[in-house]
Formats: sequence, C-alpha cells, structure tokens
Amino acid sequence: MEKFYDFSAMNLRGNKEISMSDYAGKVVVVVNTASKCGFTPQLEGLEILYKKYKDQGLVVLGFPCNQFGHQEPGDESSIEGGCVINYGVTFQMFSKINVNGNNALPLFKYLKSELKGTLTDSIKWNFTKFIIDRNGKPIKRFGSITTPSKIERFLLENRLIK
Repeated sequence: MEKFYDFSAMNLRGNKEISMSDYAGKVVVVVNTASKCGFTPQLEGLEILYKKYKDQGLVVLGFPCNQFGHQEPGDESSIEGGCVINYGVTFQMFSKINVNGNNALPLFKYLKSELKGTLTDSIKWNFTKFIIDRNGKPIKRFGSITTPSKIERFLLENRLIK
C-alpha cells in the first residue's frame, strides 16, 4: 500500500526530483496553484503561514496546474517569477502538473484516493489543499475557498502546530 513518502515530484526548474520522504516528520500542506486565478492571493497567506510555522516543522508544497480555466498558462520561469515577485513565495514550488485525469501526478491520485472530495474525488479548482500529518498520513482536504487563516486554525486546533 502506497504512502505519502513513496512519491516524488520535479522541482519548479525541472532539474531535481524531490522525494516526499524529505518531509518525514513535518506537517505538510500540499496545494495546487495557479497564477491567474481569483484565489491566487492565497499564495501570500500560504507564505505567511509557512514563515510563521516553518521552525515548528510546517511545510507548504505548491504544485502549479493549468487544468482549471487555463489559469496557469506560463512556463516554469514565468511561474517562478510571478510567485516570488508578486507574493514573495519561499516555500517549495514544483513543476507544472495535472491533478485530474489519466496524466495526473501520482501524488495527487494518491491524495484524492485518501481524502475523498464532495460528490466526486476529482479536484474541482485551483487551491485545493491537503494536510498531511507528521507521520505522512493525509488527514484533511480543503477546497479552494478555504483561506490559509482557516488552515492555520485547523492546524492549531488539532495541535499539529503551536
């Protein structure tokens, strides 16, 4: 049976494969992102969350995706520039991927199978967030409208961070 730590993905520049096992013992927020989406300002909130709790072992992993309204049309260089310049993102971003369909990144296939969605398991839009506990167990799925401050509240209430 597969576990979160069994998966890997290419970094944003596409020159290094990163294993999810690198995040063993951490609380992980996995999110599919897009730079031209109404929810894109959540990048700022996710960065604030990351900076505030990274010393406690919180990690945010961003996965650009162009499957929803073609809201991530650029290449990795333009994605990197937009995230850093517009939102000051310092958390780990990965290469552009698919989250639904036959070509979905295996990590997202796994997360969707572990944390079912409403009506269907498919991801409905950009900025769907998955929380993985320190043991690598996916424990919560949040839709696009859930803000990083609500994620913070969940993490605090469940004592994943202090």
